[in-house]
Amino acid sequence: MAKVAFLGLGVMGFPMAGHLAAKGHEVTVYNRTFAKAEAWTKKHKGSAAKTPKEAAAGKEIVFCCVGNDEHLRAVVLGPDGAFAGMGRGSIFFDNTTASADIAREFHAEGKKKGIDFIDAPVSGGQAGAENGQLTVMCGGEQGPFDKAKPVADAYAKAVTLIGGPGAGQLTKMMNQMCIAGIVQGLAEAINLGQKAGVDMDKAIGAISKGAAQSWQMDNRWKAMVEGKFEFGFAVDWMRKDLGISLAEGKRDKAQMPLVALVDQFYARVQERGGNRWDTCSLIQLLQKP
Repeated sequence: MAKVAFLGLGVMGFPMAGHLAAKGHEVTVYNRTFAKAEAWTKKHKGSAAKTPKEAAAGKEIVFCCVGNDEHLRAVVLGPDGAFAGMGRGSIFFDNTTASADIAREFHAEGKKKGIDFIDAPVSGGQAGAENGQLTVMCGGEQGPFDKAKPVADAYAKAVTLIGGPGAGQLTKMMNQMCIAGIVQGLAEAINLGQKAGVDMDKAIGAISKGAAQSWQMDNRWKAMVEGKFEFGFAVDWMRKDLGISLAEGKRDKAQMPLVALVDQFYARVQERGGNRWDTCSLIQLLQKP
């Protein structure tokens, strides 16, 4: 069993850290709001720290799942940051969806201190985190990955090393781009079916058994038909992720006309107050134009 820390106890990090504790690892948690860390210790076996440095001290692996590049800098760098508390040979395993740039930057910074950094964004949403069924896409070096993977398996169904530093984040960008296109296509299809008076239960039952099948169709069609979006992966977070993708695409001269368009649609959802709605709320723009 490993001595680990987990930084960030949001809707993803809270259950992810819980799975690590349930597997018998020695877990210390940190959250910007300390009460959240205390609440975690009441539900799971482990301890709470008041700074990332304190949480990371003496740990073999430091896991992290925060909001964005800015939040990641706040918990990694500085006198109270995780790097200040980590020892040589330790691993920072970052589950945040962030930019490939910051992954490469922290990999280089970690090397100076003898710390291995792995960018390891996840897919599967809150349900995947709660059920320990996340997909983890990693960028980094083989040796540290091989040490961290058996521990990360506690909250994942698949943990894959894609390539060097930043490769995990680039793969997550691809993941989010695919989701954006699929959800928009699904929204338009369901909206057509509704307006044409098609029996949606039978229609989805039929096409979900063929080439159109997707996770989004299986798990979001009912919410789209019913217009219920107060759950799931928030539009605000999807826009953050698509923004990262679009910035990377501009840098790499990779055209993304569909992603740019769907990002604009999500901006319209935000204008309607749907910041915390699930990403399937794209259909609301069609149902109530």
